[in-house]
Amino acid sequence: MREIFSIITWAIVIPTLLFIVFARKKNPTRKYKLPPGRRGWPLIGDSFQWYKAVNKFGKIFSCSLFGKWVVVSADPNFNRFIMQNEGKLFESNYPKSFRDLVGKNGVITLQGDQQRKLHGIASNIMRLDKLKLHFLDDIQLVILQTLNFHDNHVILLQDVCRKIAINLMVNQLLGVSTESEINEMAQLFSDFADGCLSIPINLPGCTYYTAMKAREKIVSKIKRTIENQRQSECAGNGVLGRILNEENLADEAVADFIINLLFAGNETTAKTMLFAVYFLTQCPTAMQQLLDEQDKLCKNSVGNELLTWQDYQTMSFTQCVIDETLRIGGIAIWLMRVAKEDVIYQDYMIPKGRAVIPFLSAVHLDENLYKEALKFDPWRWMDPQYQEKRSWRNSPFYSPFGGGGRFCPGAELARLQIALFLHYFLTTYRWTQVKEDRLSFFPSARLVNGFQIRLMRRTNTSKVETSQ
Repeated sequence: MREIFSIITWAIVIPTLLFIVFARKKNPTRKYKLPPGRRGWPLIGDSFQWYKAVNKFGKIFSCSLFGKWVVVSADPNFNRFIMQNEGKLFESNYPKSFRDLVGKNGVITLQGDQQRKLHGIASNIMRLDKLKLHFLDDIQLVILQTLNFHDNHVILLQDVCRKIAINLMVNQLLGVSTESEINEMAQLFSDFADGCLSIPINLPGCTYYTAMKAREKIVSKIKRTIENQRQSECAGNGVLGRILNEENLADEAVADFIINLLFAGNETTAKTMLFAVYFLTQCPTAMQQLLDEQDKLCKNSVGNELLTWQDYQTMSFTQCVIDETLRIGGIAIWLMRVAKEDVIYQDYMIPKGRAVIPFLSAVHLDENLYKEALKFDPWRWMDPQYQEKRSWRNSPFYSPFGGGGRFCPGAELARLQIALFLHYFLTTYRWTQVKEDRLSFFPSARLVNGFQIRLMRRTNTSKVETSQ
């Protein structure tokens, strides 16, 4: 249990290091109380005690984080209220390092009409009907190409999942498919992601400096691809080609847009693949039930046929595993918002300019909402009492992909990729863990030892084979 609390603690420590000073403004006409709390120690404040504050002050409370007075919410309804009022009462606010790396035209950091326009483009690209038409077969071919290891091979699954995720994204967004380019992009995005919550010191040897150099190289590759597609007679059928054909965006905006999709897709997909295998390894009963479900799909396939959309829709327990992985080890554990004006919620007043942190993981790990909340239990999602919570598009109790106007447009694509990865990984290999491991969110979500495992090929299934 302490490990999970440690994860959440570090997740709030890092971003609050980089909070800017928010303006304070008292409501001159009405008197509402601020959410309860205490100032705490200077600099560190309640960073190491926030989860205890829930029991002491309630699910909406104020605390001093590194010298800044902020509001933290572990209340599902208030979190939903914040997300639903994006752009009206609240707006996103991220550290300088994050804004610099995702770009000024990034859908993640933009505000107002331009953010809504780009979010709409991303949502349209990744609609369910387009997943079936443009993504389903390509995802499987990429996974089969990457998961090709010999018996007794020792891997760091964290690196393999990262490679698969970046392979999927650059293949689908840019049409990149060669082994050398994939490896280069995987390393660039590893450096890029490490810098997103770093201290913005632009000097050689600093994480931020390395990340910004990685961004420069990624942008250069995207712009070369844009130029090549514009010089060809047809811009192509891929995501980038459709953007160039259908949307009136400057090259700089297109580059930032693609970086945002690459970053969001790579982080969510890679980490959830990894954590799912990690949790399954610790829960053999869930592992066996998932394997039974996936083996049936292998037996139903003929020759070298890939899985169909109908096959994907039958993966009911697989979806439970994904939901439970996202609940415990979700990547979007907190959001960063700021009040655009004085906001009244129940008996509380949130002053204009005050930082507000909806803590999604605090809700996901609430013992009052989830029995044995710290336990990996995919069967909970089969229980009728959890069906309302399971509606991850609009439930206040389960929001692994955020909500409101910034709901992750690639949520369905991520789930498809994770399910297909689990199918091919589990039906192809058995494994033993070589080194002990544990979850950590410092400096980013990961397993501290990369989840080192020894692979053995399974011989009792008629899976699709591929050659490297």
